[in-house]
Amino acid sequence: MAEEATTGLASSLIGTVLSGRYRLESKLGSGGMSTVFLARDETLERSVAIKVMHREMSDQPDQIERFRREARAVAQLSHPNVVAVIDAGEDGGYPYIVLEYVEGETLKQRIDRLGRLPVDEAVAYAIEIGRGLAAAHARRMVHRDVKPQNVLIDTEGRAKVTDFGIARSLESDGLTKTGRVLGTTDYVAPEQAMGHSVDSRSDVYSLGVLLYEMLTGEVPFRAETVVGVAMKHVNEDMPDVQQRRPEISSALAAVIERATSKDPKKRYDDMMAFLVDLEGALEVEVARSGASYGEATNVLDAVPSGRRLLTARRVSAAGIVLVLAGVTAALLIAALTGGGGKHTPNAVASGTEIPLQSAQAFDPDGDNEEHSDEATLAIDADPNTGWTTETYTSSATLSEAAGKPGVGLVVSTKEPVTARTMTIQAASGGWDGRIYASTTPPTVDSSTGEPLGQTIGTVSAANAEQTIQLGETKARYFLIWITKVSPTFNDGYSLEIDNVTLNT
Repeated sequence: MAEEATTGLASSLIGTVLSGRYRLESKLGSGGMSTVFLARDETLERSVAIKVMHREMSDQPDQIERFRREARAVAQLSHPNVVAVIDAGEDGGYPYIVLEYVEGETLKQRIDRLGRLPVDEAVAYAIEIGRGLAAAHARRMVHRDVKPQNVLIDTEGRAKVTDFGIARSLESDGLTKTGRVLGTTDYVAPEQAMGHSVDSRSDVYSLGVLLYEMLTGEVPFRAETVVGVAMKHVNEDMPDVQQRRPEISSALAAVIERATSKDPKKRYDDMMAFLVDLEGALEVEVARSGASYGEATNVLDAVPSGRRLLTARRVSAAGIVLVLAGVTAALLIAALTGGGGKHTPNAVASGTEIPLQSAQAFDPDGDNEEHSDEATLAIDADPNTGWTTETYTSSATLSEAAGKPGVGLVVSTKEPVTARTMTIQAASGGWDGRIYASTTPPTVDSSTGEPLGQTIGTVSAANAEQTIQLGETKARYFLIWITKVSPTFNDGYSLEIDNVTLNT
């Protein structure tokens, strides 16, 4: 009956012009709360995709808010591997979201059509999906429903993540309460299946399962019910991907094994760490096969040179053996020492250090002081001196301790530069924050108090020396926005930053 109702909705809306602008032409697909249409933007004369909320859902305030939240959240993302939100509105009681129209097919359709994908293609798609998710995570959003149906492959072969309908902000109580499982159980992380809290590592798990499916042509667990599948994710070990696809390297198998660990603490700390190892595994697979094609070539070309395992010149067979031996040895050492391949700050490759010209405190929601006179001590290359936040007594989280979203330190260069990593040396670890980049001095949103600008990195429970991947970001001003500080010896909370460096 639900499918019939959805079909009836689609038929009744075909030909409708929403808000006098968007003419609905045909149905592209439907889900539990909305139907997606191909539409014509009659103002700009282009094709778009429009997600229209079902009438029965539009009578539920919490569902309307979730729908609108998707539009607001994804509208803040601008990334080549995320389907863009163009507009949103409501017409005749139908809330809708206007999306970039991606001509092509879903990744699920591609897997169903081809079965197992070529190894380099599967890893390349996983990297592109991971890059899109990393952009969302940098905005403090977890997708929560990573699956091939929510990945579109365009006509050029690029993967784009879509349908953030159940995405949840890490900083919000959210509308999805603990104890309610949302998402597709074929790819659901164990903690999500159990109704526990989720974070970016839950998306890491789901992407690991999706990569497994791309390589083997099938999901790892099957059962008679969706609950049965979910419980297998909780209780059963992932099948060995090399048993189902023997030709893949041990390096790639180890990456999948770590990403799909049952315990979130044993997975990659974040999506960027997962991507670093996936990029290395892709190079190994390409070296073994002797060539790369299509999207694998594009992905490898986008990997910063400082992170490349292999050079661009021809690699001999003996060299390939040495690379594989080195990767295998590193994995064995990690396993024997209990490291599990965990990334340490020094494990992030860094290039040439970029000179910093100035530093200043950033406290727009406070007294605009925050030890401003100490700011330059954070860039004087002396680890014995540093900039310190004020000391807070009630909580380490600034929103609780001082009623402000955060406090920051801005470091700047003489002219715009392309920075790939930032290393922060602090007196102690455990702090949380984000890195923003801009070509002009940072400002804040007057309504939220949050910084404006591009979010290029995120830090959670930082180490005392923390290196943060920034991608390939060109900017002059880099804001270290601190939302949670560290405990001090006098029962207070503060953060002392002793040294900040930028590297190409």
